[in-house]
Amino acid sequence: MTYHQILLCIYCAYLVFFSLVAFVAYGRDKSMAKKGTPVRIKEKTLLFLTVFGGGIGACAGRLFFRHKTNKSYFTLTVFLSLISQLAILALMIALAL
Repeated sequence: MTYHQILLCIYCAYLVFFSLVAFVAYGRDKSMAKKGTPVRIKEKTLLFLTVFGGGIGACAGRLFFRHKTNKSYFTLTVFLSLISQLAILALMIALAL
């Protein structure tokens, strides 16, 4: 296994982990919003998870739970994060071949 392939595996695991965390966080926040819970997950936390590796999970969570879909800055952040994370993944795949 080459150095680039090892980095690709690590990056894929990183993306999967943060995507799962982001997906669960969006679902939990939506559940708390429905219940009217006064203490919810901060928007900064949701955006942090999105930007730092959870773009796929955030996108899926927003669509699946229909959460934060009317906020334009969430749409822009999720879109840009998703595109950049997939571009990095594509570059790493190209280097690993």
